[in-house]
Amino acid sequence: MTAARTDLSVTQGAALSVGAVLGTGLISLPALAAEAAGPASLVAWLALILLSAPLAWTFAALGARCPDAGGVATYAGMAFGPRVAAAVGWTFYFAVPLGAPVAVAFTGGYVSDVLGGGRLTELATFLVIVGTAYVMNWFGLRISGRVQVVLSISLATMLVVTVLAALPHLDRANLTPFAPHGWSGIGAAAALLVWGFAGWEALSSLSGEYRNPRRDVPRATLIAVAVVGVLYLAVAAVSVLALGPALAGSRAPLADLLAIGLGGPVRALTAVIAVVLTLGAVNAYFAGASRLGVALANEGALPARVFGAQRRSLTFIFLAGIACVLLPLDLHTAALLTTGCFTLVYVIGTAAALRLLTGLRARLVAGTAFVAVVALLWLNGLPALLSLVIAGGSLAYQMIRQPVPSGR
Repeated sequence: MTAARTDLSVTQGAALSVGAVLGTGLISLPALAAEAAGPASLVAWLALILLSAPLAWTFAALGARCPDAGGVATYAGMAFGPRVAAAVGWTFYFAVPLGAPVAVAFTGGYVSDVLGGGRLTELATFLVIVGTAYVMNWFGLRISGRVQVVLSISLATMLVVTVLAALPHLDRANLTPFAPHGWSGIGAAAALLVWGFAGWEALSSLSGEYRNPRRDVPRATLIAVAVVGVLYLAVAAVSVLALGPALAGSRAPLADLLAIGLGGPVRALTAVIAVVLTLGAVNAYFAGASRLGVALANEGALPARVFGAQRRSLTFIFLAGIACVLLPLDLHTAALLTTGCFTLVYVIGTAAALRLLTGLRARLVAGTAFVAVVALLWLNGLPALLSLVIAGGSLAYQMIRQPVPSGR
């Protein structure tokens, strides 16, 4: 399905790309990364920012070459056939109910920081946010694109205010010991931080809408990578330098930073902002994933009886999300299970780019991105096996339903 051209400008395209990547995970990622690597988590942040450049450029180049709203699944199909495309679809689809408890847990930490109640408050926050998103999608009440842009701007504004408020409280002594968990902790932190950088694949879906894709896509991509990189690294740096060892145990690091910088009832305000941002993100994921499930069912890649209608697909995501939140998994492990799925999609997407893109420069950039995401998948450790199981399950299901004819 070719995207209809809307004369997207460089500025608009960059803003949409920033909005796709600048996720709600940042409200807690600095603490999770610091828990894994201490101050050395800043090295992991920098590495992911540097990886963003070739990864974003690769997906933008794919979109400029073959503009299509299908994104990574389309390019996987072009390069490796429909079965691999369906495997990408499965990995995206089943990552949504798996990731919903993680996304809401980030916000639940802020709500429990204000209301108390610990785990019980976090579960209640999950049920309220996910239940609201389910009802909204059941009745087709989606948050408009303009509201989503406002939510992204709100998050960016909160990040800037947080950084500025914390600047007078930075202490270089908080950088020592720099790597309390050894240098292997940097790899563990990088695997977690994939959560905050998921979204670059959206560039391929936007490419066909630019006025001049060959000229504008690289410019918009450069701007988006720079903006996201500056915001992420600034928040990570002030979190480490201002909060010190307390960062690793914090469930609401941005609230902690604002509290020491501004004082007053900032914790309640950041909790409200976190809830609104997370509701917008979960609503968007539920809307997109429920449609993806129907598309996969129509192609024979999922059982039509369970996934063949949008409300049935939506109900599966909702119930699977509740089941996942009840699993005896800590936040760190649950996040790694989800980022493993994201990373596998990037591995397949960059592998497709190596087959589809022409020219030495394009192949070198795509090859760099491919090697980097394969390394990230390895750093993900045992949780990455889930993504491989999901992809393998897709291939097995398709082979059972549509076996390869003999003689091929």
